[in-house]
Amino acid sequence: MTTDQFPLSPDLIAQASDILSDVVEKTPVMLSERLSDLIGVPVYLKREDMQKCRSFKVRGAYFRMSTLSEEERRRGVVCASAGNHAQGLAYACAQLKVRGTIYLPSNTPKQKRQRIETIGGDWVEQVIVDGTFDRANAQAQEAARHSGRTYVHPYDDPCTIAGQGTIAVELEEQVLSEAAAVLVPVGGGGLLSGITTWIRSRFPDIKIYGVEPTGAASMAAAMEADQIVSLPSVDPFVDGTAVGRAGELPYSIVKELVDDILVVPEGAVCTEMLDLYHSDGVIAEPAGALASAAARMYFSDPEQRNELLGGKDGAIVAVVSGGNNDMTRYAEIMERSLRHEGLRHYFLVTFPQQPGALRSFLEDVLGPGDDIVHFEYTKKNNRDSGPALVGIDLADREDITGLRARMEASPLHVEELRPDSEIYRLVI
Repeated sequence: MTTDQFPLSPDLIAQASDILSDVVEKTPVMLSERLSDLIGVPVYLKREDMQKCRSFKVRGAYFRMSTLSEEERRRGVVCASAGNHAQGLAYACAQLKVRGTIYLPSNTPKQKRQRIETIGGDWVEQVIVDGTFDRANAQAQEAARHSGRTYVHPYDDPCTIAGQGTIAVELEEQVLSEAAAVLVPVGGGGLLSGITTWIRSRFPDIKIYGVEPTGAASMAAAMEADQIVSLPSVDPFVDGTAVGRAGELPYSIVKELVDDILVVPEGAVCTEMLDLYHSDGVIAEPAGALASAAARMYFSDPEQRNELLGGKDGAIVAVVSGGNNDMTRYAEIMERSLRHEGLRHYFLVTFPQQPGALRSFLEDVLGPGDDIVHFEYTKKNNRDSGPALVGIDLADREDITGLRARMEASPLHVEELRPDSEIYRLVI
């Protein structure tokens, strides 16, 4: 069957909700006391990190595959994914006994690859593509055309979108009556357009905001250009939303019905991931922390919050879209967070090769709350001096002013590495 037989509508979402009622979890809504206290209004987290396969993606993948004819099921399916859609499809393949081939970009975390194998078993095959999601997507569609298998799109398909929209059906029962705004992570736009389609048909006054990372803001770019555009490059860090071109169907819905797209720096996402874990007990992947990161970034200021909420009083709902985070990434997450918060800085310090040079630096340059967290130096016996790469953590971001002043007054040659410099990316 073609998806033309299933035009996106609230009725299709209701149909998806009926089919998925015995398949997926009805995930809870949790009040975040941390964010509520910080922002000044109740902030609720929709916990799709607690969904089967630990992501909302199982909703859309399963509902799309439930519409396949017997012949289409016999031929099998193909998809491309950064990981979560693949897990959802793997689950559907195993449950519906349909063979699937999944094309994954090479930056997909190992943890997600292992989960796909565990969930799908012998029903799925993984193909790793060197490059971004968009390259994997192109190869998957080409494979589907050549083999006659059905391509299950992760976001640009009415049935996939309807499956994701069933989150809003649950939200209506849980919290929408007291909500002023709903914040939704955006990759290709399927989750946002599905949730929006349902909410707009029942709660037209609720503000709806999509949230993208700075390095992959394809929907924001499309909104600004008034047409879909391809990003020249994509930062793969927020892998669940690392999409360089918004979906056509999602864009048409977002353009018409969504209030705006909010863009959040990757460093702010990392800070929110850590706070979700330490304060709320939520293990979120980077994409899963996007919405709550936007809540604290855009809604903490009362004047800005009032403008974004249209003067309404009410709760903010942030969708935690997934919890498939590789624990080995936490060192990078901490690093990005500290740099974003202005607490970690790197310098090239040229030391004279003589006794006491380092002691002088420690005593005369470092402040009482400054801590060296990285020091890399190789002595060159045939030189009078040599540079060291020094990483310093501050107790307070404002302490950088005093540290820079002491470095300027020091006889040592000091060069601060800027995050946008090529040498910074080379050495850090």
